[in-house]
Amino acid sequence: MSRPEARLGTHLPVSPPTLADVAERAGVSRQTVSNAVNNPDLLRPGTLERVREAIEEMGYSPNRAARNLRTRTSQLIGLRVSPVQEGTANAMMDRFVHTLVETSALAGHHVLLFTGDDEDPVAGYDNLLRSTAVDAFVVTDTYLGNPQAAWLAQQRAPFVAFGRPWDRADARHPWVDVDGAAGTRLATEHLIAKGHTRIAWIGWRKDSPIGEDRRAGWLTTMHEHGLPTTGLASRVEDTVQSGGEAAAVLLDESAPTAFVCASDTLAMGVLHTLWLRQLAPGRDIAVVGFDDSQVAQVYPVGLTSVRQPLEEVAVQIVTALHALLSHQPPAEDGVLLTPTLVVRQSS
Repeated sequence: MSRPEARLGTHLPVSPPTLADVAERAGVSRQTVSNAVNNPDLLRPGTLERVREAIEEMGYSPNRAARNLRTRTSQLIGLRVSPVQEGTANAMMDRFVHTLVETSALAGHHVLLFTGDDEDPVAGYDNLLRSTAVDAFVVTDTYLGNPQAAWLAQQRAPFVAFGRPWDRADARHPWVDVDGAAGTRLATEHLIAKGHTRIAWIGWRKDSPIGEDRRAGWLTTMHEHGLPTTGLASRVEDTVQSGGEAAAVLLDESAPTAFVCASDTLAMGVLHTLWLRQLAPGRDIAVVGFDDSQVAQVYPVGLTSVRQPLEEVAVQIVTALHALLSHQPPAEDGVLLTPTLVVRQSS
């Protein structure tokens, strides 16, 4: 009986050329081929040229796994991912992960995504460390009480955090973050320039340092301009429904003419309430969100939003990782980047 491959008109795969095959073609030793790949400065120009011609003719590709075993590196960066929260409009982490993967590849690394256990937040990290599967980590959850950064520091594992060490002023690990207060200051200044004096704030619960940082930008700017804030602020869960309910209460009790929100999710809730009340965003009530999500960009009216420089965040994180893996001190422990405001019809 003929083989399946023959009946299907296919061919068995041909084994890729090995280092020994290249050595035979070039008429040199295996070590010489290895030097041509890893230490070309050790070879004479004529020998190096001959080996490179053989490599190109045969399509030889060095065995990455074997090289990693010799150098004790994996060229992988671990990044824990969490499921998307239902009822929200933010896909910021998708944009960040995509940019991080691209930037890491340019530096010769690949990103390994892994999931975690909510009951044991360091379990996934521990497994990868024990198996030496990654060279370093990027940590994105730096909210109060999160143990990952402190645990990795205790294990002397290389990592860079996307987010400040909010509850550890003495932390010395490298981090990159976006200045949320600067972003909401831009939003509030924009609304004041448009003539608004009763600008409401809808943010997250008080135990969110990121939310409180963003709230501070609105609060400080309002006070600097001598504008009232009493009765104009609300703290809620980060869902569209919560944002809409908070907007309804504020409209009824405090009559704001504009809203600054800690996220696009909350801003979408505000827009929904305005739609129910037949109020036009930008004409009757101004609305500004935070994160410049895809929803903000495609919403029919167009949602004005604070945009985080995630591309630059990724570049700075990879730069810090390279310094760590090269055993070089980082230029500085923390890098704080400034966001921008994307103005659309809602304001």
